[in-house]
Amino acid sequence: MSKGEQTRERILARSAQLFNRQGYFGASLADIMRETGLEKGGIYNHFSSKEQLALESFDYAYGLVQQRVRQALAGKFDAIERLMAIVSVFKGIFEDPLVPGGCPILNTAIEADDSNEALRDRARAAMDNWRTTIHRIVNKGVERQQIRPGVDADEVASILIATLEGAIMLSNLYKDSTHMKRAADHMTRYIETLRLSD
Repeated sequence: MSKGEQTRERILARSAQLFNRQGYFGASLADIMRETGLEKGGIYNHFSSKEQLALESFDYAYGLVQQRVRQALAGKFDAIERLMAIVSVFKGIFEDPLVPGGCPILNTAIEADDSNEALRDRARAAMDNWRTTIHRIVNKGVERQQIRPGVDADEVASILIATLEGAIMLSNLYKDSTHMKRAADHMTRYIETLRLSD
């Protein structure tokens, strides 16, 4: 990796943390300069605008989450076990964050809802990816007779994501992991109800 590529990577890593903690609108150029240790010209040498930096910083943060999902699912072929791995990824977002400040999808979706269409579209695409992953796990589980027939994959995705994203929000708001623990325990019991009995 060249020195320029290393600098660009450092800007993304530090900006991803800043945007995830303070938000796109809450982070000023001065904040970005302080976080990266670079002057304005050094930042704009790699990114044409603050918006481009925000979009690529979101992609960087989401890429870290995707990597953790791949690691959690690796070697697991049972649908119930794979859904439990998804729960563990959400727990990790709070307990061992890849990017401080909570879930980058949740944070970006809330902040960019009506104010930044490009960021909102990035968050929606990331959420679509989460939902597609859960759909695929559930549908393959039904097909392989690991999950009860008739289980609605879209319903499972909505319940799983809404419960665990809500738990991340509550745990961050109150600085108390009890909310995540309760949600993860509840989702573990819920996922077990999806299992096809012998």
